Amino acid sequence: MAGGVKSRTVAADAGIWPRGRAFPPKADRGIMKELLRTNDVVRLSWAQALLRDAGIDSLVLDHHTSLVEGSIGAIPRRLMVATGDHRRAAALLVAAEDELR
Repeated sequence: MAGGVKSRTVAADAGIWPRGRAFPPKADRGIMKELLRTNDVVRLSWAQALLRDAGIDSLVLDHHTSLVEGSIGAIPRRLMVATGDHRRAAALLVAAEDELR
């Protein structure tokens, strides 16, 4: 159990997991689903901010793996949201991307 607590702390300290949030987010809503897979850290950060402003918790997977592999971009990072939030998050992301075009 102590290892799990350490993982939560490391994730929060790394800025991957919002501080003060339950781990995992909205666990009562089921499993998490991939919303976005990208090597573009700016797009990933923008998507996280967009979701956070809408009150949707998210989690970045493969963050450390992509850092270890270097700058070749072989391992994209994945942005995950709770299954119950996925439809709303996807619509929000599509609408915001359309505004940028």
